[in-house]
Amino acid sequence: MKSLYSFLLTFLLVLAGAYGYCEETARKPQIIRAGIYILSLGRLDMATGSFVVDMYLSLKSDDDMPNNNFFEFINGRPSSVECIIDKPKEKFYRILANLTTTMDLHRYPFDTQKIEIIIEDKTRPTNEVQFVPLKEECGFDASIIFPGWNIEGMEVVTRDHEYPAYDEVFSQLVCTVTISRIRLNAFMKTFIPVIFLMLIVLSSFILNPEQVTTRLGAISSALVASAMFHISISNQIPPSGYLTFADIFMILTYLILLCCFCLSIGVYLLQNKGDAGKISAKKLNRISEYLVFIGMPTLYISLFLFFFYS
Repeated sequence: MKSLYSFLLTFLLVLAGAYGYCEETARKPQIIRAGIYILSLGRLDMATGSFVVDMYLSLKSDDDMPNNNFFEFINGRPSSVECIIDKPKEKFYRILANLTTTMDLHRYPFDTQKIEIIIEDKTRPTNEVQFVPLKEECGFDASIIFPGWNIEGMEVVTRDHEYPAYDEVFSQLVCTVTISRIRLNAFMKTFIPVIFLMLIVLSSFILNPEQVTTRLGAISSALVASAMFHISISNQIPPSGYLTFADIFMILTYLILLCCFCLSIGVYLLQNKGDAGKISAKKLNRISEYLVFIGMPTLYISLFLFFFYS
């Protein structure tokens, strides 16, 4: 009798364990291995952060996946989705998508940007499906040319994204492409025009104190031209709540021009105060030459050195 009770108890325990195991297995989320291979990248619009990507998306799982396009792009919309392989446990797509990314412009025009491609299941949270990077099928084509940028590398990871309003967490596949601006092109387009303006101002300090009005005209023209050029480069990027490196460079330019203007005004006022004033004007003019010829290059070089080594 005791052996019968022991057998029944053991049988019930095994049955309960099997039920618990089955229930736990049923709750286990589906693992989808995903790979992204980028064929081409379209021009990055700095004003909106939008870009176009042409890519392959590979999805594999040990369990059956839905037949329709069960995924979506969180940071944009696909303009075309072509299903090349459509099997229950394997999907392969070619996708052309219009996406957007967040721009970090602190170091503009020598900035480095991270372009993101974010994919998420449309309806199933993390307790039902989770993405895992398929590293061997991730990469980008060697022939990609991104105008004005160097492609530094690519990384594919997964992360959980919480939606507090719906009290749900979704698994996301995030592909990050790191790009950096071509520095020589950025320097030539952004800084060379201003540097040539400042060289004109610098050369005006060779003039004699009697020709200080000509110098004042050159400084005033350079100030107006610098302001207009600053507006022009600012219109190429979206409004931001912080100063970019280009903004700091232009502010330094305004301060230098203001100092040059004040020194020239001082020379002009002394020049009109008789012989004693003319002697003082020559002394101030000589001091101004030293200050400008030494101070201007020193300030610009210090700014660039601080930027590149900070």
